[in-house]
Amino acid sequence: MATSIDIREEAGVRTLHFGSDWIQGAMRIARPWNLELDYTREMMTSLLLREDSRYPRKVLLIGLGSASLTKFLYRNYPLAKLDVVEIDPGVVAAARQFFKLPDDPQRLHLHISCGADFLLNTGKQWDLILVDGFDALGRAGVLDTQTFYLMCRAHLSEQGIMAVNLLGRSRGFKASVERIREAFDGRALCFPSCDSGNTIAFAAAGDAVETSLLDLKDAARELKERTGLNLLPTLTRLEQAQTCEGGLFTL
Repeated sequence: MATSIDIREEAGVRTLHFGSDWIQGAMRIARPWNLELDYTREMMTSLLLREDSRYPRKVLLIGLGSASLTKFLYRNYPLAKLDVVEIDPGVVAAARQFFKLPDDPQRLHLHISCGADFLLNTGKQWDLILVDGFDALGRAGVLDTQTFYLMCRAHLSEQGIMAVNLLGRSRGFKASVERIREAFDGRALCFPSCDSGNTIAFAAAGDAVETSLLDLKDAARELKERTGLNLLPTLTRLEQAQTCEGGLFTL
């Protein structure tokens, strides 16, 4: 059944809805390449976790929404190849018409499919997998199962990081984190919830992530200078939550 798609505008911000008040994506019309929602900015913390200046070169995004993450990576990581999986072609059409989704088949490949089915039928690997897929009621369905997370792990490169948007007010939130931890043999970390109620979980495959908070802050300053994205508040919340013992971030 096709999704009921609504586009709304208020105070200079255009939002995407699936037939409810639930915001599925947002774009500030004056700054269409910026990340408007807190949780989308927080998902980009994954960009700080590898020291390779070429990271990431291959990215998989599951769930297109208003294309915020896709556009940010497309603009700021010109060497990256992006695969975007979206189950509803209507969402792709809305992203093109109302949210400035680029049309560049050389760098940006769109796949109309369920994210789990797509992974099941591909042999590709990615440096970064971003999972942000929900229906009108905020349900992730098959995208929040241990089988799906195991498939994500299998499709990550040696530098691979997965970031998943989880709804903090969902009853299944803690169970979701546990499924991710089990799929990644404990190599998962849940960030403190951001103001929107969303919580971002990160998981790693391949090479270990081990870096000091000071180095992460340096990387965040460089990212801010290069892209305008400020992740220093996210790192401050991480530090205050005492998630990084001895000031060391490990994953």
